Amino acid sequence: VQLQASGGGLVQAGASLRLSCAASGLTFTNYAFGWHRQAPGKERESVGAISQDGGNTYYSDSVKGRFAISRDNAKNTVYLQMNSLKPEDTAVYYCAAVIAGSYEYSYWGQGTLVTVSS
Repeated sequence: VQLQASGGGLVQAGASLRLSCAASGLTFTNYAFGWHRQAPGKERESVGAISQDGGNTYYSDSVKGRFAISRDNAKNTVYLQMNSLKPEDTAVYYCAAVIAGSYEYSYWGQGTLVTVSS
């Protein structure tokens, strides 16, 4: 199983970025996906998640209204659209897969760095 996150970069505050997470080696529609991030010197935190069919999403309070998670089951890809970025959004962003019925993520991607300058 491989989760390949991409799309990170250096942007100014207020800009937008879209991260992608391409999954392979698993039956994509059997999994819900989550995005997480870890800022320098801080613990990893959940950003949000999306259900298997994409019908349900969850967001942390810190990103609600600015970030949106979507998935394309035909492309085996999950997206994180990030708008109105703030310097405090600077972190390594990870995608992770959790199989239906489980509460623990089974697979993690390698992370992509997002840096937001003020």
